[in-house]
Amino acid sequence: MKIVLQKVKTANVKVKNEVVGEISKGIVIFLGINNNDTEKEADWLVNKIIKLRIFEDENKKMNNSLIDIDGEILIVSQFTLYGDCRKGLRPSFTEAASPKKAKILYDYFVEKIRKTGIKIETGIFQEHMEVSLINDGPVTMIIEK
Repeated sequence: MKIVLQKVKTANVKVKNEVVGEISKGIVIFLGINNNDTEKEADWLVNKIIKLRIFEDENKKMNNSLIDIDGEILIVSQFTLYGDCRKGLRPSFTEAASPKKAKILYDYFVEKIRKTGIKIETGIFQEHMEVSLINDGPVTMIIEK
C-alpha cells in the first residue's frame, strides 16, 4: 500500500458535482493498493497514520498527532499511485491491485480507521472524483508499506 498524505485546513471530494465527503482540520489520504497488499499492510498504515506527529504544538513544533488535535480524515482511492512511468510515455498500472481486490482492502482500511473513533469521510471507489483541499504548511508525506 502506498499513500500520499496531506495535512489540510479543509478538504472535500465531489462526484458528479455533488460533495460526497468533506472534512475540516485533519488529513487527506490518497490510497493506492498494490497487487501484493494484505490486511497486514493496512493495519500497519492505520497505526502509523493516526499516531503520525505532523501537527504543531504550542511551540510550533510538529509534535501532535491526528488524535491529539481531534482531527478528521478524508480518504480517496487512487490506483494511479502505482503508475509506473519509467518506460515510454504512458504509465503502466500492472502493480496496482485489481479493482475487486483493491475494493476489499480499501473497505478494510476505511473500517479500521473508523473503529478508532476518528471522524472519517471518503470518496466513492472507482468513480471520477474532484478533490479540493487547502494544504496546511504545506505538509505532504508519502508512506509505503
